[in-house]
Amino acid sequence: MKPQIKIPAAYMRGGTSKGVFFRLQDLPEIAQQPGKARDELLLRVIGSPDPYQKHTDGMGGATSSTSKAVILAAPTEPDHDVDYLFGQVSIDKPFVDWSGNCGNLSAAVGAFAISGGFVSPDRIPENGTCTVRIWQANIRKTIISHVPITNGEVQETGDFELDGVTFPAAEIKVEFMDPADGEGAIFPTGNLIDDLEVPGLGSLQATMINAGIPTIFLNAEAIGFKGTELQEDINNDPGVLETFETIRAHGAVRMGLIDNIEQAASRQHTPKIAFVAEPTDYQASSGKQINADDVDLLVRALSMGKLHHAMMGTAAVAIATAAAIPGTVVNLAAGGGDRTEVVFGHPSGTLKVGAEAEITDGNWAVKKAIMSRSARILMEGSVRIPASDFLTGE
Repeated sequence: MKPQIKIPAAYMRGGTSKGVFFRLQDLPEIAQQPGKARDELLLRVIGSPDPYQKHTDGMGGATSSTSKAVILAAPTEPDHDVDYLFGQVSIDKPFVDWSGNCGNLSAAVGAFAISGGFVSPDRIPENGTCTVRIWQANIRKTIISHVPITNGEVQETGDFELDGVTFPAAEIKVEFMDPADGEGAIFPTGNLIDDLEVPGLGSLQATMINAGIPTIFLNAEAIGFKGTELQEDINNDPGVLETFETIRAHGAVRMGLIDNIEQAASRQHTPKIAFVAEPTDYQASSGKQINADDVDLLVRALSMGKLHHAMMGTAAVAIATAAAIPGTVVNLAAGGGDRTEVVFGHPSGTLKVGAEAEITDGNWAVKKAIMSRSARILMEGSVRIPASDFLTGE
């Protein structure tokens, strides 16, 4: 049997997610190009596909938040510091989904770009904030990360608290510029609210938006929920999960992301599906009491077929954008009207997000969405995987 090989990497937390970070030049040559070899490598690093859904033999954490990989490379676009490519690794199936971004890990990209040598030293202050210009290669958009610097190095420790993350850290402000995913319109159907026909469920009012990541928003009450649910309320019921997947598949077709519902099985990362409700009191998963007065609305979102323990960063961008546009399902749940920011309740607590929306040439456009996150390196060095045939092209 062939021995294991070592690949330089870092294991990082960004927001409420974790992932394995690579520099493109450190990957085996055959994996420096998109394709089967790269996908097989990342699957082996994470430990997928795992029929036990535990990731015991890999770096993944057996959740959508922790089965992620990031590849950074020299910028291909002018006036940027780094290219950022994100792969959502399936837990129990042999594929990597490259169809979208990870907003949470975006907070870690700026820090890794600095420590990984992608940012010119003359742009890194001795003390202060380094502005890292990131080209998000999956959706071809710009992300601006404001990374705190102390003594010429990334400041990781601090007192910024983020619900869904156990310990405080340094705050990183992240701006998602022109966040409509890819080249599509913010509202692919042209409507703020659509009647989405789903067999067995009838017609559901939905806002289907393309900002940060394509997302389908529903009213919680319309599908039998309150908006206060925690993970065990959803994830322990296979029938409920199947219902959400059915809705997601039909929404994906309506948004033009896939041609038929069968294709949704191989496109798990996008679109996301979420449900919203007006504010009410509830207890977060940590035991923290969230009062109705603390938030503008409640949001619960599913990722890779399971209810997320907090909120995906890209979905938070979608929430900020939808909340800023009067008449969407999200905006109405928050009380309607013009808004530049909202505080929403999620299973782990609350999050404040903002967006600047305006009508341009008769269509809604969003200049940017803003949120604060934190990030830190958990481990760095090398990952090891068996030197399988896919790395040699045999």
